[in-house]
Amino acid sequence: MRIILKTFAIAIIFLTFSCGSSEDNGGNAGGNATAAVLLFPLNNSECITGTDASATQSKVTFEWNAAQNADLYYVYVKNLNTQAQLQYNAQGNTSMEITLLKGTPFSWYVVAKSANGNLAESEKWKFYNAGNAIENYIPFPAELVSPSMSSTVQGPTIDLEWLANDVDDDIVNYKVYLGTTTNPTTLIGTVTEERLNQVTTTSNTNYYWKVVTTDGVGNSSTSTIFQFKTF
Repeated sequence: MRIILKTFAIAIIFLTFSCGSSEDNGGNAGGNATAAVLLFPLNNSECITGTDASATQSKVTFEWNAAQNADLYYVYVKNLNTQAQLQYNAQGNTSMEITLLKGTPFSWYVVAKSANGNLAESEKWKFYNAGNAIENYIPFPAELVSPSMSSTVQGPTIDLEWLANDVDDDIVNYKVYLGTTTNPTTLIGTVTEERLNQVTTTSNTNYYWKVVTTDGVGNSSTSTIFQFKTF
């Protein structure tokens, strides 16, 4: 009888631990969200699939792959001409139709949110929303890389770096402006590569810089302005 009772007790303990383990894991329940994978509009492309909403706007469908453990998706779309960014709640869907200005460059990304409040951000993609009978597109505004915004760098010479893309792939040059005012107007170089080396600066000074990108037919775009300080 003692052997039977002891065996029964061991079985109860085993079942208790087994059930507890199953509840703790619960598959992926309560886990952190993974980053969504963007699908459309494609990166560095012209989006021509939008449907007309008006003479100046079209409706574009954004698509992405489902992220693990994600209950909600937020879509962020930025107008690269104005730097204005809007947030859209796609709920649990993996696509969303958004009305955008025609003939305008945009960037976008998706933030996945899990039930436990964890957030995961996707890559950021850029595209040009097609306009009415546009034959050549304005380059995307350059993305300033280094010096980064509000950074402190060692002089007296520094290197400036940025990234640039164009749907037509016909960028011809970059004009680099540097100064000590918030809107620099001094042209310090015109280059064909995405960098300008050996720029002379003064120590303990706040600088502002921007890049103007020009394509083969004369279209141009201006980057945001970054500030840095030398020491």
